[in-house]
Amino acid sequence: MKRIDLNADLGEGYGPWLLGNDAQMLKIVSSANLACGGHAGDPETMFTALTQAKERGTVIGAHPGYADREGFGRRIIQMSPGAITRMLTAQIGALQALAALAGTHVHYVKPHGALANLAAADPIIASAICNAVAALPGELALLAISGTALEKVANGRDIPVYSEIFADRGYLPNGQLMPRDQPGAVLHDPDQLCQRMLDFLTTGEMPVAGGGSVRLRADSICIHGDTNGAVKLAQALRTALTDAGISISPFLSR
Repeated sequence: MKRIDLNADLGEGYGPWLLGNDAQMLKIVSSANLACGGHAGDPETMFTALTQAKERGTVIGAHPGYADREGFGRRIIQMSPGAITRMLTAQIGALQALAALAGTHVHYVKPHGALANLAAADPIIASAICNAVAALPGELALLAISGTALEKVANGRDIPVYSEIFADRGYLPNGQLMPRDQPGAVLHDPDQLCQRMLDFLTTGEMPVAGGGSVRLRADSICIHGDTNGAVKLAQALRTALTDAGISISPFLSR
């Protein structure tokens, strides 16, 4: 039987402001990428998300990115590689500390937003991220966009790295994600989304903008927690996968 992980970016509120429905998403996904106080999250939000994930038995990852709440971490902020490493080390370390308080652990790191997209193409930025992951305790793994520079750099550093594809995002011919301001960059139709993932898991080929496809590999499928109708999309995808005989299990359990 085929197996795949489902992950979602969660804990992305701040103070009294909530984004998405973490409690419902945690009933569907097998891994949760929790914001670390950069693009979103604060101590209370992080602790709540950690506690909910622990109660569900969901594998927990850190989801650090640019400290840019106004842009939700989806704008590139000019920083030196060293500054990026220090920023990420502080964010991931904060989540690890709160995880200890909640009686659980952070097992992996998945970069967020603009920083993740930049690291997909730029080995220097990818190396800055790997420096943070390698410096922190816990033998953290890395969840990276499939087929990118971040994967290659992590492999060269002997950091455990797993490949991720996106159920609700469009792809460019080079295998990177379409910018969100382009038509077709974010997918909302459950039937289209599910069929696309089923076809990919059969063929290994991801459709790209302009026609054609790119070959990728996947240990995990991401469904964004902040997408409109995220719970409905995630549940539809989980049902479609299990109906096709594909089991859902955390990538770190293999």
